[in-house]
Amino acid sequence: MPLQSNDLFRLNISERIKKNMKEYEVKYNEWLNNPIFDEETKKELESIKENDAEIEDRFYKDLEFGTAGLRGIIGVGTNRMNKYTVTKATQGLANYIIKQNGQNRGVAIAYDCRIMSKEFSDEAALCLNANGIKTYRFEDLRPTPELSYAVRELGCIAGIVVTASHNPPEYNGYKVYWEDGAQIVEPTDKDIINEVNNITDFATIKTMEKEEAISKGLYHTIGKEVDDKYIAELKKLVVHGDVIKEMQKDIKIVYTPLHGTGNVPVQRILKEIGFENVYVVKEQEMPDGHFSTVSYPNPEDPKAFELALKLAKEVDADIILANDPDADRLGVYVKDTKTGEYIQFNGNMTGNLVCEYILSQKKAKNELPVNGAVIKTIVSSNLTDAIAKEYGVKLFSTLTGFKNIAKIIRGFEQDHSYECLFSYEESYGCIIGTHARDKDGIVAVMTVCEAAAYYKKQGLTLWDQMNKIYEKYGYYKEKQMSITLKGSEGAAQIKKMMENMRNNPVKEIAGLEVISFGDYDKQEIVDKNGNKTSTGLPKSNVLYFDLEKNAWVCVRPSGTEPKIKFYMGVCGDSMKNADDELQKLEVAIKEMAENAQK
Repeated sequence: MPLQSNDLFRLNISERIKKNMKEYEVKYNEWLNNPIFDEETKKELESIKENDAEIEDRFYKDLEFGTAGLRGIIGVGTNRMNKYTVTKATQGLANYIIKQNGQNRGVAIAYDCRIMSKEFSDEAALCLNANGIKTYRFEDLRPTPELSYAVRELGCIAGIVVTASHNPPEYNGYKVYWEDGAQIVEPTDKDIINEVNNITDFATIKTMEKEEAISKGLYHTIGKEVDDKYIAELKKLVVHGDVIKEMQKDIKIVYTPLHGTGNVPVQRILKEIGFENVYVVKEQEMPDGHFSTVSYPNPEDPKAFELALKLAKEVDADIILANDPDADRLGVYVKDTKTGEYIQFNGNMTGNLVCEYILSQKKAKNELPVNGAVIKTIVSSNLTDAIAKEYGVKLFSTLTGFKNIAKIIRGFEQDHSYECLFSYEESYGCIIGTHARDKDGIVAVMTVCEAAAYYKKQGLTLWDQMNKIYEKYGYYKEKQMSITLKGSEGAAQIKKMMENMRNNPVKEIAGLEVISFGDYDKQEIVDKNGNKTSTGLPKSNVLYFDLEKNAWVCVRPSGTEPKIKFYMGVCGDSMKNADDELQKLEVAIKEMAENAQK
């Protein structure tokens, strides 16, 4: 049944603005006075009534349901993650599902360890149920890749995962998946966004009691049966089960879930394929939405590894692995036996190590298909291009975001053109095979451990093997730089910077000539002679500078954080040369960013 409304409190915003009320003040007063909103909500609003800046930040805009769903700070307000903004998004999704006649196929729902994740997932399920749509909600927290798998396994029309991935503790988020198990892409994303934006009255959002939803066969709880099938799919991707058995007592693995969802499935898969010496960081083993041992639960951040590094030194571990809270990303440290130190791998290094391992071992076993393919994003390492070429595998590049990789995989299935062997993006996410349609930090853990066992049998550490890859293909190095600009002023500044760089493209960066300039919003690439070609990809607010000497720079606003991101890459003839060239490029990009802000 719909939430109850009271027309006495329905506000005409334009009339209030005429009375010298700012729009965010009008929205604040509506939430404060409208009986739709509960007393707990109003109590929180009362606590900030003297803080105009806080009121503005909470109400100056609606939390945008974008192509990545919702992500924002938990709290009361239109620009916050709360049960009202979550159910508004869910009602929009429900309206779209009904138009697609997908009510009986249902929606799979998962959630992570974050504050309010469990509650938001339940609110979403009951909103869908009130619209006559079946839901299959996991009994407890589960990793995002398992949700992706479950959508297809259960034949659902859509999926929802409540997570803010690796964001700080005060954030939560809401991601929507479609029937192929991938995050929504065009035109579905735009159609769902339109449905969400069409909801202007919270009174039109439906909900129902859980007991009633269960009795009507709308609310279903899932768990072990999906877990077992998911783990079985991962086991099929092991290349050298014999090597694992041979080396299982010799490999020491330190793992941390960073208080998130990875702990149970990681321990299970490693045990079932044969690894014996797996040491979990006890302080970070249990779910904790406050992330009490880390300020930022991101496996890209070295600080997140402090406890894991301590444990690794105590047990003399070969590798250290960390998943982010929803376990779709993987961070890696490997031991250098020459120095005794642990070396951090970035997402490109891990991706290329795994890519080389899978392709080389499949070729050695005569299992490399003639139509094999590898997929990466345009901000990922050019080293992947060289590896794919070495093994005669087709390389595909696409826009940032794993949903774009999933779109290519879906195309392969539809036209039977290629078999995807491996795909990754530089932001610490990859997937082996196609069992899920989002990055999978669980299968990544499994494969990195397998690779460590294989190379240790050859007398190599993973750091040794990474150096062999550099020696074989060239010293490719990459880096990312972000500038954080918060609030409405920050958003305007980021927009200005992108416009300045788009309208006044530079001809050289760090002394390297720009061979071509790609404006993905215009869907065109212009070479240094003025010749234009199509990007062949959907429109996106991305700028790409292809430089001489196999170097490159890419710029885009973040889709989930108040940041503008600069990606860069070089290829040197030695490690030192690559480091030097990358440093020069970073200095030049900082100058370019400063100029763009003027």
